[in-house]
Amino acid sequence: MSGRARLALTAAAATLMASCALLPLVSPMTWLFQAAFLVAVQTGVGAAARRVPLARPLTVAAQALVTLLMLTVAFARTHAIAGVIPGPDTFRYFGDLLQQGSDDVSRYAIPAPLTPGIRLMVVGGVLVVGLVVDTLAVTFRSAAPAGLPLLALYSVAAGLSDGPTDWLWFLVAAAGYLMLLLAEGRDRLSQWGRVFGGAARTPGAQESSAVAPVRTGRRIGFAVLSVALFVPFAMPSIQGGLLDGTGAGVGVGDGNGGTISAVNPLVSLRDSLNVDEDRQVLSVRTSSDDVSDLYLRIVSLDDFDGTTWKPAQRHITGVPNTFPTPAGLSGDVRRTTVKSTISAAGWYAQDWLPMPYPPSGVKVAGTWRYEPVGMTLVGDHGQNTRGETYQVTSLDVQPTAEQLAAAPEASAAMRKDYTKVPSSLPSVVARTAKEVTAGSTNHYEEAVKLQDYFAVTGGFQYDTQVEVGRGEGAIANFLKQKRGFCVHFSFAMAAMARTLGIPARVAVGFAPGTPQADGTVSVGLKDAHAWPELYFEGVGWTRFEPTPTRGTTPSYTVSDTPGSSVPDQTLPSKGASTAPSASASQSESCPAQLRKQDACSSPSAAAAVQSGDGGPPWWQLALWSLGGLVVVALPLSPMLYRQQARARRLGAYDRTPAGVAAHTLAVWLELTDTAWDFGILPDDSQTPRNAAARIVRLGGLDPAAGASVHRVADAVEQVLYAPRPRPTAGLADDVRRVTAAFNGTVGVPSRVRALFAPRSAVRAVWAASTGWARLRERVASAWPTLRKPSGQEG
Repeated sequence: MSGRARLALTAAAATLMASCALLPLVSPMTWLFQAAFLVAVQTGVGAAARRVPLARPLTVAAQALVTLLMLTVAFARTHAIAGVIPGPDTFRYFGDLLQQGSDDVSRYAIPAPLTPGIRLMVVGGVLVVGLVVDTLAVTFRSAAPAGLPLLALYSVAAGLSDGPTDWLWFLVAAAGYLMLLLAEGRDRLSQWGRVFGGAARTPGAQESSAVAPVRTGRRIGFAVLSVALFVPFAMPSIQGGLLDGTGAGVGVGDGNGGTISAVNPLVSLRDSLNVDEDRQVLSVRTSSDDVSDLYLRIVSLDDFDGTTWKPAQRHITGVPNTFPTPAGLSGDVRRTTVKSTISAAGWYAQDWLPMPYPPSGVKVAGTWRYEPVGMTLVGDHGQNTRGETYQVTSLDVQPTAEQLAAAPEASAAMRKDYTKVPSSLPSVVARTAKEVTAGSTNHYEEAVKLQDYFAVTGGFQYDTQVEVGRGEGAIANFLKQKRGFCVHFSFAMAAMARTLGIPARVAVGFAPGTPQADGTVSVGLKDAHAWPELYFEGVGWTRFEPTPTRGTTPSYTVSDTPGSSVPDQTLPSKGASTAPSASASQSESCPAQLRKQDACSSPSAAAAVQSGDGGPPWWQLALWSLGGLVVVALPLSPMLYRQQARARRLGAYDRTPAGVAAHTLAVWLELTDTAWDFGILPDDSQTPRNAAARIVRLGGLDPAAGASVHRVADAVEQVLYAPRPRPTAGLADDVRRVTAAFNGTVGVPSRVRALFAPRSAVRAVWAASTGWARLRERVASAWPTLRKPSGQEG
């Protein structure tokens, strides 16, 4: 087997060894066998293309094409032309699978089940990394940079996993990278022949020097791995990862629905509805006489892209002592002040603070920040609700139907931000909204008719088994199927309200909980809920309840519109059933007596946003930032080294004869390195004059640049051979002139390579190797007893 083939096999093995770090994240591990087979085929195609031989770009293109075909056959055969050739439908299906995989990653705790979306993400990611590693290490014969994609693959797994065997996966991944480096080194040595001209090995003779670099590399690799494994035991451990409650995206949980996605509230709702255990999340003691309207709001979703609703990016400030009056609320609307003391469960780590809306003040320990538009509090530096007890002063706003009906048009700014719907929204959404609200004389009547349509008259059924839905047709599909849970109802009503010109958003939080004998209200996991908020000038953001049998119907929407069939507001939340609801007005899980006492839990969709485990400490954030900086800076290190070397060589110098001589030699070195960066290898066997003529000839330099090259060469000869060298002024400018000439004579690829991957940067490696050799000599001379007898092997 040739050295190039061995290097290709080693690159494939290194990729698979690094991908083993993903094993704790997904179960079962059958994906690894599929990935191994596909990587083997990918490697074989590359080996065949290089044997033909094809040009390097064509080799990479052939491997990429075969990789795409293999993914098509493995995951989208029914969507491909002849089952093999990918077409537009294939790429759309890939997009849907990747979206499904992203949602599944958010839904499930580790280890996640191997759904089709997750399988595509894992196997496809390994193939992409394998292609990059093979391209760098084998096609372009540069194994060291191939460590970056391997590091990226391992880092993703390490960031998500927090198991006791993480050190093992690090060892496997690092060993794979070292194998790749050693294979490349052996391949290079084999091309040189017998290194150092060592004599043939005979029985009893000392080991040939040609094998020494390989053995030394093994020893160094073993030492580095040992340090990497054992040093962390003496340092603070890095725990958690991308799935912790860092505010970065997703929370991890115990699989019982206790934690919810932070990026998309759609993701975890259905699973949380169907859990068997309704764990208490919050305990509330309130001064309100009517707890049936005590919704605890977490965050508002006001950014609608046609596919989903999510929180808009907004600035946060310090928590004020007294909150400002809610937007749009005038002094004519009746309101009462409510004081509530809320205690969060010790297991509930929520980054956003659940509060009645609108809050007018809050007393809470820890570091929290205030988002003025949504009037919400979010934890800062890992702060969350775990075990917190806090007091909230809020307003119980009680508008009348007449005030809502008489509300003037919202301001232009409000309409601009909260009535936007994307052009991709199916036309059936706006058409249905117009049909349902036909005959209305104001936005209030339209809102009540929309609520009435979903809750009573439209024939919709509450069903927790319905998929959340993805893509731009999700709302249209819900309007057709007429089955869903609170996410479907709230999202659809808010979108339809926007098409009618009513400012709308979606609130996420908890519906009213269950009153307890001690006067408190118990809010359980199944009480988590989503509802639409519509804006009316003079009243502000106003809650509506389109989800049948869930939550409570607002009093200002009952019996004020002639012919309204909205249920009476005294109808309490119904208990949840894991089976699909067959009726919008009955619940077998809550006895009639408890319903009369308003003591039934509300098993609405658990949409608590941004759950987490407390967030990482500052030192972990610093280490992750440092790691990211290293990953970014490493590919740029050759360019940075050359810029620093150029500035040092062409910079200021001592005006003494010795300083002038050193500066002249440094300028000559910079000139020859610049020519090397543009493809003209240095030839130390020639005199400076002949070397200058060679640079001018091979570089195709113009007369002015050629004269600059010869001036530098003449100055070098003065330093080397003249008894009294004469200093030459302007040598640094000559080098800069030559560099500009090179940039003007070569193409863009050569200029880019000379800048970002300069060939002369290898001098840094040589300098490091020389320094290491000198260090070893010093250590050996300082401790001669450490040196082995000359006849000892190994």
